[in-house]
Amino acid sequence: VLYKEDLGTGIPTPVTPEIERVKRNQEHISSVLYKEGLGTGTPTPVTPEMERVKRNQENISSVLYREGLGTGTPVPVTPEMERVKRNQENFSSVLYKEDLGTGTPTPVTPEIERVKRNQENFSSVLYKEDLGTGTPTPVTPEIERVKRNQEHISSVLYKEDLGTGTPTPVTPEVERVKRNQEHISSV
Repeated sequence: VLYKEDLGTGIPTPVTPEIERVKRNQEHISSVLYKEGLGTGTPTPVTPEMERVKRNQENISSVLYREGLGTGTPVPVTPEMERVKRNQENFSSVLYKEDLGTGTPTPVTPEIERVKRNQENFSSVLYKEDLGTGTPTPVTPEIERVKRNQEHISSVLYKEDLGTGTPTPVTPEVERVKRNQEHISSV
């Protein structure tokens, strides 16, 4: 908690109505004082809409929505409902792999072979094996510039060969920023 050390005296500010308002709001936000001294409120009539919202709120916030259900209206089981139930079983468990049966074989086309080769390249480090010969490209000034930039980005080489810097005077503002940075970066 180093930010409270070496505070100094500071400059007193006059207490304005705005500062008083902010202080009162801060008290309400940071404590439970906003419930004290409430006074009397204006009663509102209980409308059917308010009752409906209260009932819904009870249902949402507890498990009471299952109590007192009563009897429901039976719905005929349609083929669509059966299909959805089967799909739901497949989603919610690993049952989709059971009772697979026999599949329909598909012919191995050149496209399928190409996809399989690509998949092997994606899923392993095999894409670097058997590279073969490449097409040489001329080294242009643009390529050299990109290579130099890449070296600076991908390693710590950007700190080597820095040279001399220009010294800047240590002003009170710089000292204040340094102290603040120490307080922020430490406990």
